[in-house]
Amino acid sequence: MKKVVIIGGGIAGLSAGIFARINGFESIILEKNHNLGGECTGWNRQGYHIDGCIHWLVGTKEGTPIHDLWTTVGALDGVEIFHPESFLAFEHEGDTVHFYHDLNRLKSSWLELSPQDEEAVNNFCQAICQLQSFEVPVAKPMDLMSLVEKFKLMMAMKDAGMIMQKYGKISLTEYAKTFKHPALRETLASFLPEGYSASSVFFALAAFTKGQASIPYGGSKALAMRMEERYLALGGTIETRCEAVELVIDRNKVRRVTCSNGKTFGADYFIAACDAHMFYERLLKGKYPDSAFEKRFNNPKDYPLASEIRVALGYAGTVGDLPRTFRFPVAGFKIHQKPISHLTMTHYQHEPAFAPDGHTLITCSINQFHSDYEAWHALAKDSRAYRREKARIGEEVLGAIETRFPRMGGKLKVIDVTTPKTYERYCNAYRGAFMPFLPTVRGKMMDHSGRIKGLDNILLSGQWLQPPGGLPVALITGKDTIMRFCKKEKKQFIKC
Repeated sequence: MKKVVIIGGGIAGLSAGIFARINGFESIILEKNHNLGGECTGWNRQGYHIDGCIHWLVGTKEGTPIHDLWTTVGALDGVEIFHPESFLAFEHEGDTVHFYHDLNRLKSSWLELSPQDEEAVNNFCQAICQLQSFEVPVAKPMDLMSLVEKFKLMMAMKDAGMIMQKYGKISLTEYAKTFKHPALRETLASFLPEGYSASSVFFALAAFTKGQASIPYGGSKALAMRMEERYLALGGTIETRCEAVELVIDRNKVRRVTCSNGKTFGADYFIAACDAHMFYERLLKGKYPDSAFEKRFNNPKDYPLASEIRVALGYAGTVGDLPRTFRFPVAGFKIHQKPISHLTMTHYQHEPAFAPDGHTLITCSINQFHSDYEAWHALAKDSRAYRREKARIGEEVLGAIETRFPRMGGKLKVIDVTTPKTYERYCNAYRGAFMPFLPTVRGKMMDHSGRIKGLDNILLSGQWLQPPGGLPVALITGKDTIMRFCKKEKKQFIKC
């Protein structure tokens, strides 16, 4: 039986491990931390469970290929799904714009708010409806497809291609200007971080409005633990607190990996299911550069990386009918001398186990980019100053929420604050990134096979390989990596 060593126990590593076992490979996952899941995680603080990852999960609609794949790996097998009434509610100068789950309701609410935007609203909803036919391709990676399979894929992707052609090279900010009402313009312009192409909003809302991008009950950590259970049930092996630090390479092959605890592991095949920059720079020591990644890592303007500050608060009460995710304006609040004009608040009232009885977990996410990371990196050199700044931001967020919701006054407490340095420290995430390169107007989308030029028995896997990244790409590329090993072994790939 051929052996596979998997570096990294995130979703890509777990997916690769599960499909390795299904296809008859001996498999071991090496994980830096004591828990598997990578950035798909959660943690406990002061009686609350803080969900650290899933804003929404593509693949929650039963009967679709991506849902079937999640079910195969145990992530959604028998799991109840929470479908929020709205994706996001945005407040602007007394008006509230809702991105409802029901597309007809979304359309009617926007037309009621702004009858003068009838044509723009109709076109917006028509594009979303058109994209609802799009299914995330999961069967095979392009490099393993026949010409006939590639043609069929192109035909299946025609609606997505039309949307990309029309909106892919328009910034979301520019697209927002096609609406007349200031609340609609501001809502669309700030729907996603600055720099995203307009096409992103259509893909996100198409998935959401057809029930394909909702939230599995139990959250991120529980999803990863279900995958871990499936992997172990298939006979897989795990080594935790076992961070890979060196690869021993001889004659174009990786022979073994050495870990921080002194253990070494040899295998026939290796999978780097980890951060791409860490893999190329730390493990390969810059000796096997990849032009596609180099181009992107060296151009943060066209290929930005997003991280976040996540402030978790405990609320001694229930939030009632407040939208699950609510974005509202704030004033007089700065981070690294940059004004913060809005906060995006998410509550977890649908997860009563995430808080003590009668309480609710609330989180606020604040996007962070290139210069923000630099400021955090410098500040982290002084641990006391770093902790003071985290505490200050937590109190600023708490105060802003109490100002907007006076009924919450005196009932909120800050229970945790994470920064880009947190994600870097615990997940080896380059510059604290929770997603790969953003799909911008000027940037070109990545579609990488994971192959390393000059090495023939190690592949890179994970969200860095394909747009838009995230958990579904990690799931798919983990499976695809094993498909490539099966081809190398001249054996039929078994999908379940």
